[in-house]
Amino acid sequence: MKNNNKIWDVIVVGGGASGMFAASISSSLGKSVLVIDKNKNLGEKLKITGGGRCNITNNEPDIHKMLSIYGDGAPYLYSPFSVFGVKDTFKYFESRGLPLVVQARNRVFPATEKALDVFNILEKEMKKYHVTIQTNSPVRKINVDGEKVTSIETNNGLLYAKSFILATGGMSHPETGSTGDGLVWLKDIGHSVKDSSPDIVPLAVGDDWVKSLAGISLSFMKITFYQDGKKQFSKTGKILFTHFGLSGPLILNSSKKVRELLESGSVKAYIDAYPDTNEGKLEESIIKVFDNNKNKIFRTILKDVVPEGMSKAIELIDTGLDFNMKVHSITKEDRKKFVKLLKNLPVTVTNLMGYERAVVADGGVSLNELDMKTMSSKLYKNLYITGDLLNINRNSGGYSLQICWTTGYIAGMSA
Repeated sequence: MKNNNKIWDVIVVGGGASGMFAASISSSLGKSVLVIDKNKNLGEKLKITGGGRCNITNNEPDIHKMLSIYGDGAPYLYSPFSVFGVKDTFKYFESRGLPLVVQARNRVFPATEKALDVFNILEKEMKKYHVTIQTNSPVRKINVDGEKVTSIETNNGLLYAKSFILATGGMSHPETGSTGDGLVWLKDIGHSVKDSSPDIVPLAVGDDWVKSLAGISLSFMKITFYQDGKKQFSKTGKILFTHFGLSGPLILNSSKKVRELLESGSVKAYIDAYPDTNEGKLEESIIKVFDNNKNKIFRTILKDVVPEGMSKAIELIDTGLDFNMKVHSITKEDRKKFVKLLKNLPVTVTNLMGYERAVVADGGVSLNELDMKTMSSKLYKNLYITGDLLNINRNSGGYSLQICWTTGYIAGMSA
């Protein structure tokens, strides 16, 4: 095997968000830095994140609320976030000419709403500090001796460094090269790794009425999940209907709990199309529409009593209602049945979508095995681990990229 005799100060394995950020930080401190990546180009996942808009962080001002989103990882994150937190992310990108804007639910985006602009800043920083980049270089394994990593084995030979930063990402969007390789290498050298599964991910459903709404997004709906007839949990917010089921922030942030429920059996859900209106008030408003359209066919006035774009979908639900009858012929019982339908649109959850549609996959290295002040491995002092390789659960909304910036910065400084 070919030996590359140069000993780098830092080798970063993985050219995604946290890897590029770590490389730019280390190199800005005067270190010789090599970034290697198996892809032809760096930052493939970053370029498509947030639908190409790049939800760069979340502007939650309360650190306790912010960290609570990370579940069991929260206690470990106070130290890293005190070094590089949300305000530091704002300062870093805005001081380099990329203004950030805060949108709904405190989500933060580049003012241009282009993920490519975020990538360009990281790329510019690496060029500025003379980071060497080696693409098309798959890593085969990590070589260790005692408590140190000695080299990494690539298709192009052995590479040596004083410090190594592992930033290969998890398993979401495997088409971008994020296939969980780093988790395999970490297991091989003795780290405890929780197996990965798609985490922030859309739901596959079996209902034709849902699929008929593909592309429609409704901003204020409540969904309640049931198992064995018992209510499990509810969430209110935006739902995006797709050709395979349900997506959007509300659904993505419910998927972890839904996955846990599916492990115990089938899951039903009901969507309340008017969560801020009780059945009595909703019926009153529908009666007014009916009174003004007594001689019309029920089907033709559906658009006036259901959320925009849903009138044809409602007819696909098996309710026993006759949408061909004249409005004046609708009985009180059928009217009440219709009201209940709008407050309880039925959804049969069949599964979660896979890694290819996951915003984030969970699993990763146990935080117990890291020094969170430096992001270094407790097993190998010169190995630093960042981003999606860490076993930290989080919601969609900028929380995942903030972990990349925080851990990438600390690893870059420490290495």
